[in-house]
Amino acid sequence: MTDRYQQLVNTPIGRIVSKQVGLPTPIPLERYEPGQPVVDGPVLVGAASGAGLEPAVRAVLDRVGAELVREADDYKALVFDATGISDSEQLVEAFEFFSPTIRRVRRSGRVIVLGTPPADCPEPVQAVAQRALEGLVRSIGKEVRRGATAQLLYVRPGAEAQLESTLRFFLSPKSAYVSGQVVRIGSAEAPVEIDWERPLGGRTALVTGASRGIGEAIAEVLARDGAHVVGVDVPAQAADLDAVTARIGGSSLLVDITEADAPATMATRLLEAHGGVDVVIHNAGVTRDKTLARMSQDQWRQVLDINLLAPHRIDKELFGRDAVKPGGRVVCVSSISGIAGNAGQTNYATSKAGIIGMVEAWAPRLGDRGVTINAVAPGFIETQMTAAMPIATREAGRRMNSLSQGGLPIDVAETIAWFASPASGGVTGNVVRVCGQSLIGA
Repeated sequence: MTDRYQQLVNTPIGRIVSKQVGLPTPIPLERYEPGQPVVDGPVLVGAASGAGLEPAVRAVLDRVGAELVREADDYKALVFDATGISDSEQLVEAFEFFSPTIRRVRRSGRVIVLGTPPADCPEPVQAVAQRALEGLVRSIGKEVRRGATAQLLYVRPGAEAQLESTLRFFLSPKSAYVSGQVVRIGSAEAPVEIDWERPLGGRTALVTGASRGIGEAIAEVLARDGAHVVGVDVPAQAADLDAVTARIGGSSLLVDITEADAPATMATRLLEAHGGVDVVIHNAGVTRDKTLARMSQDQWRQVLDINLLAPHRIDKELFGRDAVKPGGRVVCVSSISGIAGNAGQTNYATSKAGIIGMVEAWAPRLGDRGVTINAVAPGFIETQMTAAMPIATREAGRRMNSLSQGGLPIDVAETIAWFASPASGGVTGNVVRVCGQSLIGA
């Protein structure tokens, strides 16, 4: 749906009026187009005393052809290695790096801070200082404005080789609507050599709820990245699903995921037609909104069955029959409602919080298989569902974030594609909000 307010405030007259009145001025975000460089403009890299990730960061930036500078009038990206900060006094080094540079971040610029997970710090004083970086980064995300974003990447000691996929994603326009997030990167098998333009080449991806909206965008992006997409949806959506899979060169599987035999049907199809599956995306979901006192048990059960129980049953069948190939990727679509709760959505919020529980519970158990599991938690995304909201609710959803606008289905899809990459083996157990750093649940 068109954001007419955003169009208005970006006209010459609209910019003047919005500035005088103090209205939010959402900047059109830069989003990825095939063939674009990872980062287009000057990049400044800094490091705290004793930091250890700077060589790995510079190596990645060299490989992506970034323009590394010592000084510039403005910057497309600021990258600061804070792993050397061992106590709270030393946090001043982050201040000294950002204070003179933060106002020179370009439109749709990027700020990335790298730290050590507090749980991996040998001393409590270091853990305290590293945890403080979360407040620093989230505040930067709210100050940079003009479509710029900020992220904190916690890298476990010894996991430097796993940094590239995540650094590429957050430096690039693919992460346009992700800000204020904390990502934990751990050790994994050495990353495979991949074609960064088509990292999913030769792989099979299963996407539930693929006929429209966010599911359609996920299918399109995974196909763009080289995957053969098996799109799943209910028989009533057959025409829409077939149109999507035909357009991207994928295949359709018509099944109601809540039916008892659905997981077996899916596993059999994947094994017989593709020898298994590399990427599993649990996207299918519904809302049946009512306050808890007015909600029927059927409304409760339907939402839980589709949003939470079906993904669990599908995974159980796929893993039980070894249908997920080694190095597989499982990505679940949660919601900021599952993090913050939402009045009138107790069923939906419960199901989406349960999805986060799946990620947290299964990440350590799947590690032995070399399989990762992560979740995205979308905020306000421009879809048919949000277009039907009352205008006041819709405008509040759009403006109550650091980017002052709604996201697009492709923003969720790009984040899922990063999780799905064979180079993201060190990224597991994460829940990343695709919400423009929404104030809800912040």
